[in-house]
Amino acid sequence: MKGMKILTLILIVVLSGCDTKKDAQKQLKQEIGGSTANNEQLKPIKEGLPIIGLLVYEGVLTTEVTAVLDVFAKPTESGEQLFNVITIAESDKPLVSEEGLKIIPDYTFENCPKLKVLMVPSAYDMHAQVNNSKIVNFIKERNNETEYTVSNCAGAHLIGASGIADGKKIVTWVGGGKELQKNYPNLLVQDDSLISYVEDGKFISSNGNLATYISSLELLEKLTSEKHRAFVESYLYIDRLRDWE
Repeated sequence: MKGMKILTLILIVVLSGCDTKKDAQKQLKQEIGGSTANNEQLKPIKEGLPIIGLLVYEGVLTTEVTAVLDVFAKPTESGEQLFNVITIAESDKPLVSEEGLKIIPDYTFENCPKLKVLMVPSAYDMHAQVNNSKIVNFIKERNNETEYTVSNCAGAHLIGASGIADGKKIVTWVGGGKELQKNYPNLLVQDDSLISYVEDGKFISSNGNLATYISSLELLEKLTSEKHRAFVESYLYIDRLRDWE
């Protein structure tokens, strides 16, 4: 009987220790920015600065994510931040780009703040995206608040699926214009063999991939100044690409 009491006491101590360890781990996870009770990991927003929202999803093309970040996250010559740049996805689960880059979205469709600009990138296979009503509806709803809505490469198919740019000029990836026009006859699809960048009202589009830098830099100049664009281009060594032999 005495042995049983000792064994019971030991079990109580062990179980209490496990609970204490779990509580400590939970507290530590919250302190380092881990998932909270509602599983949110929100990127801080600097008040007063416009928000550039970058839509991301499984299989997104890496360049069309990094180019936007590359351009809009750059500070001024004096080191001043000009924009909040955030990534947005259907859920907060990590996703993987076409090239294997793991991305953890800053915000979801549900908690995304008000956007000044929505950037819509592409994937090599857009079937899953254009048939995802949540993605299409998010683009449609956010277009009501944005000053600019931008598509790069096959992201134009999501613009077409949303119907927000019917009657507007748009361009897609090189060689993809005929398919885009066939699928969305209300779009005014431009000749992608000749045109890399198109602007029609609030809608901006490009061929995507490295041409995403074109749409991003053009928009940057509209939102800031020619001088700041020149500074960012110098930061990116764009002149070295122009003179590349």
